[in-house]
Amino acid sequence: MSLIKSNRIESIDVLRGVVMVIMALDHVRDFFHYGSFFTDPTNLETTTPFLFFTRFITHYCAPVFVFLAGTSAFLYGAKKTKPELFKFLFTRGLWLIFLEITLNNLLWKFDITFSRLVLQVIWAIGLSMVFLSFLIYLSRKTLLIIGVIIVAGHNVLDGIVMQGNSFQSVIWYVLHQANIVTISKTFDIGVFYPVLPWIGLMVLGYSLGYLYQKNFSTIIRKTWLLRLGLGATLLFFVLRGINIYGDLVPWTTQNTMAKTIMSFFKVTKYPPSLAYILITIGPALLFLFAFESTKNKITDFFLVFGRVPLFYYFLHILVIHVFATIGIVIFGGDWQDMILTKDIFSSGKLLTYGYSLFIVYMVWIGVITLLYFPSKKYMVYKANNKDKWWLSYL
Repeated sequence: MSLIKSNRIESIDVLRGVVMVIMALDHVRDFFHYGSFFTDPTNLETTTPFLFFTRFITHYCAPVFVFLAGTSAFLYGAKKTKPELFKFLFTRGLWLIFLEITLNNLLWKFDITFSRLVLQVIWAIGLSMVFLSFLIYLSRKTLLIIGVIIVAGHNVLDGIVMQGNSFQSVIWYVLHQANIVTISKTFDIGVFYPVLPWIGLMVLGYSLGYLYQKNFSTIIRKTWLLRLGLGATLLFFVLRGINIYGDLVPWTTQNTMAKTIMSFFKVTKYPPSLAYILITIGPALLFLFAFESTKNKITDFFLVFGRVPLFYYFLHILVIHVFATIGIVIFGGDWQDMILTKDIFSSGKLLTYGYSLFIVYMVWIGVITLLYFPSKKYMVYKANNKDKWWLSYL
């Protein structure tokens, strides 16, 4: 089995691979850590520094994934006409929304009744792609302005809070306010990834693709990556220090230095605040700057996951959920408690379930090691079968 040479930009795939590996840590924590189904790891009253920063490091996953999806869309479109790019983004966006509603919810819950439908990152990427498919007809400058305005300005809307299930409320939940829409006693929909800021972030990622055009100067690209990365990271500390704008929840001085630091870095993800985006995308841009031309066994390892992100995403959720089900049986629990229906959460059956963070990290390492091999095999298959159009949707 041989891998043909790829024209893909390795630094982008390596970064994507790094965040995909880190993402698995967060999802293992979701299924394995003490009280993870009912407690917030960033709650300063109950968390520890180790738990807090275990969660904080995984904040890099969703924004970098969405951002790079925009960049990949630009690079894909460089070889296509605008109508061809529109068709790809529009149809792939709808496909991702379909996968979120069906496959992803099934893998996360194992609930064939779909009693609680959760709209997460795959949904956000899909809907953002649908919006981007229309925006690509605008000029590069206009697109950049739109992306900056959305990302930098959407926190102005934080004060608008809707209630109930009216049409206007549901549209607002989809755009900017995370909430659960109750359809009936046995069915509700959790809109946990309001899409407005994610759309802005994908547009900015699309704009970054300009720096990766064929024959674009490497020196100029690295200069811009360094400037933008440092600028975004510095702006995070300035805005967070001023503590007036940029996040739904201002930080406060706590009774210990550790808690004060955690309060400072406790940024809002649902929806992603300006501060959240700055502290995640800034370092990501610096990563692209630093690893522009780096190639070794470590980058090759992460490259595997970065080139098959959707395949890996669904596979790792399935494996983690199956492992959690096996674990609960081994320790004398009821395997049906891992069928995460709406009633499981309301009954509090899993309130005392879970393992230590040490176990979480051990399971995470095991999951990554296990998934490396099928991911690599699929990566090679994709690289050697570029003529198969459907592979671009997987």
